[in-house]
Amino acid sequence: MEQFQIETAQNISINQNSAHLGDRLLAYLLDLLIIIFYVIAILILLSLLDLEIAGRDSWTIQLLLGLPIFLYYLLFEMFNNGKTPGKSALKIRVVKLDGSKPSFSSFFIRWVMRMVDISFSMGGVAVLTILWRGNGQRLGDVAAGTTVVSEKQKISLRDTLVRDIPEGYTPKFPQVTVFKDNEMQTIKNLFESAKRSGDHNVIVSLNIRIKEVTGIVSDMKPIEFVDVVINDFNYYTQQ
Repeated sequence: MEQFQIETAQNISINQNSAHLGDRLLAYLLDLLIIIFYVIAILILLSLLDLEIAGRDSWTIQLLLGLPIFLYYLLFEMFNNGKTPGKSALKIRVVKLDGSKPSFSSFFIRWVMRMVDISFSMGGVAVLTILWRGNGQRLGDVAAGTTVVSEKQKISLRDTLVRDIPEGYTPKFPQVTVFKDNEMQTIKNLFESAKRSGDHNVIVSLNIRIKEVTGIVSDMKPIEFVDVVINDFNYYTQQ
């Protein structure tokens, strides 16, 4: 899982985890299974109803039954926050390179380019492009200005409340001691999750709420302020 840096509209750099190629392949296979099950279900239904797709109106029936398959990726990604069922299961989603939600035109370009990336090349072009660029972009993503990121949380020592404080560290806000351990753990979890997903709104909300509770006045950027608050809390609680 490779990281790349994005710049938000507020000119704040946040690291994103690009989705692992294996996760994208598994998501594709899950979506393919869903499509296959749909086709089987339709064939069984037609058999039970003793209907045949033949005759003068056959093209109309075929068109109606084929639309869900044809528009599967476009509709799911557009109306399900950049996720197909397969992507949801693997906790990955499509985003713009700045971390925001793609527009209809971006989803449409990705969808059209699937023919080159996946359909015509059996996925070869997509795999080669993802491996070559290294930031989770297949050809359709390059054209649409999007990528696929992972929403999985890595469990490590960073996910615990305790942080290593550098020797000689000077805290800035003694007011942070008003928080309890479980409250600061929640703040830290939300902060780390927001940085991974590029959700600047959560960081801004944390910034505002912390200042309301502690009475701290600071002109630091929200992402810097919340990070300092967490470090200061660790400094005071470790003394």
